Amino acid sequence: MKEQVMKEKVMKEQVMKEQLMKEKYILGGALGSCVHIGGLHHFLKLAESEGFKTSSLGPAVAVNRFIEEIIKQKPAIAAVSYRLTPEVAASLFEEIKSNVKKFNLTGTKFIFGGTPPAAEAAKRSGLFEKVFHGTESIKEIKAYLRGSESGAGSVNNENTLLGRIKEKYPYPLLRHHFGRPDVEETIKGAAEIAEAEVLDILSLGTDQNAQEFFFRQDEMNPAMDGAGGVPVRKPEHLKAIYEATRRGNFPLMRCYSGTNDLLKWAEMSVENLNNAWAAIPLCWYSVIDGRSTRSLYDAITENKSVMSWYAARDIPVEVNESHQWSLRDAHDSIAVVMSYLAAYNARCSGVKSYVSQFMFNTPPGTDPSMDIAKMSAKRILLESLENENFTVYREVRAGIAHFFPVPAIAKGQLAASVAMSLALEPHILHVVGFSEGDHATHPGELIESCNIAHGVLHNCLEGLPDMKKDPRVEARCKELLDEAGTLLEALNEFGKNVSKDPHSDANVIAKAIKYGLLDAPHFRGNIHLCGEIITSLIDGAWYAVEETTGRIIKEEERTNKILKEKGILK
Repeated sequence: MKEQVMKEKVMKEQVMKEQLMKEKYILGGALGSCVHIGGLHHFLKLAESEGFKTSSLGPAVAVNRFIEEIIKQKPAIAAVSYRLTPEVAASLFEEIKSNVKKFNLTGTKFIFGGTPPAAEAAKRSGLFEKVFHGTESIKEIKAYLRGSESGAGSVNNENTLLGRIKEKYPYPLLRHHFGRPDVEETIKGAAEIAEAEVLDILSLGTDQNAQEFFFRQDEMNPAMDGAGGVPVRKPEHLKAIYEATRRGNFPLMRCYSGTNDLLKWAEMSVENLNNAWAAIPLCWYSVIDGRSTRSLYDAITENKSVMSWYAARDIPVEVNESHQWSLRDAHDSIAVVMSYLAAYNARCSGVKSYVSQFMFNTPPGTDPSMDIAKMSAKRILLESLENENFTVYREVRAGIAHFFPVPAIAKGQLAASVAMSLALEPHILHVVGFSEGDHATHPGELIESCNIAHGVLHNCLEGLPDMKKDPRVEARCKELLDEAGTLLEALNEFGKNVSKDPHSDANVIAKAIKYGLLDAPHFRGNIHLCGEIITSLIDGAWYAVEETTGRIIKEEERTNKILKEKGILK
């Protein structure tokens, strides 16, 4: 008796499982003579990420074959794609309708995707439950798949970074900086951008006066008002900008961390902007770059304490460290090591969700293969830190310095950089507006830049060859991992007598910068730093070199020399 009950239970569960699979099965195909299946492929991939089983009949599917497969396979949804002449499409739709009636195919819902003119013909046919015309957002498509036309309430945690990543990945979230030199202009522009629904994250750029002196405004230089961003002078300004974005697709917002009084900035931005995640350096906003007067030790200590503050509130943290070194022409090994140290110190500060920014095209002249190799090495080291309490989210972006001030050329550079950065399989795509090589972006330029990125993603998100597998990329990546390992070990040796964990010790890191273990050419002349290193672009990559001969200096030679000079090595 017991065995019979168990057998019936198993059979019932199997029937329910088969019914569920039937209800979540999509059959797709490009109709008639249409051979364009890229859009259909992307739709089916998205459906699979939402739990659907899918299959494709491929391009140029005759109506009679489509009908035969529907009768045979009994899909819940038939996804029809067509991107050619709308008049021909209309006749094909009528042919399908007559067959649906003839064979009583009422158990299958029909949906359509194609060009806007073909989509209009699809709407007029009355055949389709849902018509997509190619400009819908991922959110709209997922809302349909989840059974909600509007998408309202269909996605959990959409007002958090991790919620949006879960909602859209592998399609990356788009982020863009914005901040005009006038508060009212910024409020108006933020509203326009939100209504355009082209991005997921609007990063507010505040002027340097605000970043450095918001909480000590008597020290501001009025001549610098609006330099580098919006002149925020009171919390209400942040609140007003945030409220202006509560429309359209309700983008997440975040802002600079401030270069002084970082904790006060954290509290204010979370309260007034619902700051989606923090962006805090490890060593910068100090005497290293002159954006505050904090010593290296004080800056590292304070920066880590603010990381801990965000971590305690379960807010993700980005440590925008590594590319700051590359912007000062540091060689690639340093950039890889600083990427690792930034994440390591964030983890030590209690951060659980870590955003790692990968800035391509920096320093200028870095070629695509060497860029991907450098970023791959960073990624491998960062992901070695992951555990059940620490997850890395990848954010990619172009470097501002490589953009030409000629708009047409800069648009091409933006598209090329986006395509190349997809090698990192990003969770976040930080779009740098094509205008940034000439001026701070206006709303229309920002929207156009995001749409350029969307165009690249439409064509390239799926099916690109794995650029990381190129032999030259693999060889350079391995070289950088070896060199980074040597430098990290030298840092351990440098600090082992003063710290149990030199990699997270503010005093060790500060002295490593002062003594040149961690160095960049632009540090020369700064009394707080070293600046003795010479770097050079060789075969598209950046190396430490000997000044007189240009000979490449490996990390073992470079670090041993410094450690011997300091009496650490005999």
